[in-house]
Amino acid sequence: MREDGGADPAGQRGWLRCLLAGAVFVVCMAGTTLPTPLYPLYQQEFGFSELTVTVVYAVYAFGVIGVLLLAGNASDTVGRRPALLWGLGFAAASAGCFLAADGLPWLYAGRLFSGLSAGLFTGAATAYVLELAPPGGASRATFVATAANMGGLGCGPLLAGLLAEYASDPLTLPFVVHLALVAASVLVLLRLPETVTDRRPLSAVRPQRPALPPQVRAVFVPSAVAAFVGFALFGVFTSVSPAFLARYLHVDNHAVSGLVVALAFFASTAGQLAVSRVGVARSLPLGCAVLLAGLLLLGGALYTDTLALVVLSALVGGTGQGLAFRAAIAAVAQAAPADRRAAVISTLFVVAYAGISVPVIGVGLLADPLGLEGAGLVFIACMLVLIVLAAGYLLRRPVRAEARR
Repeated sequence: MREDGGADPAGQRGWLRCLLAGAVFVVCMAGTTLPTPLYPLYQQEFGFSELTVTVVYAVYAFGVIGVLLLAGNASDTVGRRPALLWGLGFAAASAGCFLAADGLPWLYAGRLFSGLSAGLFTGAATAYVLELAPPGGASRATFVATAANMGGLGCGPLLAGLLAEYASDPLTLPFVVHLALVAASVLVLLRLPETVTDRRPLSAVRPQRPALPPQVRAVFVPSAVAAFVGFALFGVFTSVSPAFLARYLHVDNHAVSGLVVALAFFASTAGQLAVSRVGVARSLPLGCAVLLAGLLLLGGALYTDTLALVVLSALVGGTGQGLAFRAAIAAVAQAAPADRRAAVISTLFVVAYAGISVPVIGVGLLADPLGLEGAGLVFIACMLVLIVLAAGYLLRRPVRAEARR
């Protein structure tokens, strides 16, 4: 608003651009979780095992990690818009692979392209949203970026589940719709301004090596464990929960399966937003405690085959993941020296995305001899040990006060 009480056109224009960039962010992230409620249909179509489902899912994480290590700072070099346009290109390629899928290789390729897209978008789109906001709007812009990231991840399974259940061609229509949204996002992005002034050619992009300076290690250990467990919980939810719901709870409605997964991501958004009120120093141990409760609820759901406990575990576990992960990023960023901050945060993301891949494949390996329920209970027991160790570490060596800012 202007001092005379009228609307500020420049501020309104800035918020419109910020929200449009956030909408593009939503579209990209939704594509990365779009196949989630469709995995049981692919199993019927191609006849593969639970292990294969988890490997197909985990390929995504390998794509993200590869981009983070090789081109995590690409948007700082070539500009935000070129990096995001490449990300949308990979998103379109992913949708194209799923549309053409007549066997497993297409699914692997689709998930790999999806990971490349998310790897480019996660940092670049967050920075772009913040930079497009008008002066003094950093807090609201952070909300837009957080909601777009996790909310987009939640919209993917919800959209695919609804289309698969209530429209025709469940393995085609979701990806056609997403391609249309990607095309619209390209048009939006081309109308938005570039925010990087010192742009350099693509050849100037250099691999970003993980870093862990000595002064960061005390904070990094519990932060990394909490991030690993939170992302592992999301990985299991998004890869095998639709099959568990269908096989053991007889929930064959794809919209319900998509909604259960979406709830975890929406709860994570709420948890991340709560950090600004709770404070980083308290949010990290609190997030660990809430994650612990979410894991116990998931264990109860697997043991008793109770849908209500599955929903509760999604809500509670998602909230704990959001609290712990945003607090972990803030704590690690505060502890890292300024000239190595990006590399340290990239290291944390590498650990987090390892949580999406390694434990999920472990569940797939155990699903054949133990069944999905038994494999899930083993996974929960391992994650409980890790999160209890992280919580114990934090009780002995709490996050320093300066990390609260």
